[in-house]
Amino acid sequence: MVRKEMSSDYILVGKVVSGLQKASYFTQLDWVQDQCLEKFGFKPYPGTLNVEIEPESIPIIEALQKQEGACLIPPNPDFCAAKTLPVCINSVAGAIIIPAEDVRIHGTHIVEIIAPAMLKTTLDIKDGDKVKIVVKGGNTGEKP
Repeated sequence: MVRKEMSSDYILVGKVVSGLQKASYFTQLDWVQDQCLEKFGFKPYPGTLNVEIEPESIPIIEALQKQEGACLIPPNPDFCAAKTLPVCINSVAGAIIIPAEDVRIHGTHIVEIIAPAMLKTTLDIKDGDKVKIVVKGGNTGEKP
């Protein structure tokens, strides 16, 4: 389900799924921690929350992935850059992480969310639970 919440925000609904346990390394890198603090006002919890977006939301996700966002730029070219989009998930602020396409391990139907705390614990959610994600400032030019 995709709904516009305000003129520039989009609501995405999906279910929590397990990830590949690779994001904790990335989110603990000093440069990632520092840039998230600078851009979002928090250092991310080690890891991400993976959400499988409902099929009718995929065109919006694909459009959002093409938008400009705050970029996490590595100091070393051995690491990939990642685009981020600010979100609120069940009232907790965070950001969707969109890695460079050549290293993206999930299809467009899975989004990874960083936040200052472990979202599963903070929101008392588990795999299979539905969550609402509000993408802040989403301006895809598409009608929901």
